[in-house]
Amino acid sequence: MNIPLTHILFVSTALFFIGMYGLFTRRNLITMLMAIELILNSVNINFVAFNKYLYPDNLNGVFFTLFIIAIAAAEAAVAIAIIINLYRSHRSIDVEDVREMRG
Repeated sequence: MNIPLTHILFVSTALFFIGMYGLFTRRNLITMLMAIELILNSVNINFVAFNKYLYPDNLNGVFFTLFIIAIAAAEAAVAIAIIINLYRSHRSIDVEDVREMRG
């Protein structure tokens, strides 16, 4: 059973724009981090889909995807550590509250 490329690209585009919406409309740092992860996952879907349909014998898209997953895991670990430190110092992870307490 083959899934058409347009269906995969539609799902990937939907994930990307849901992530962009979450990034621009949320003020909580954790939800912003989750939105960034959605954006990275949409890129991963594109890499795998185009690799499957354009170069079915190569695994370059899969290797890029594994690299992005590793980078996303490291980014999430560092971001959560930063968020925990911000919460300890400001008692809030709301972007507006942290921005006002700066200085």
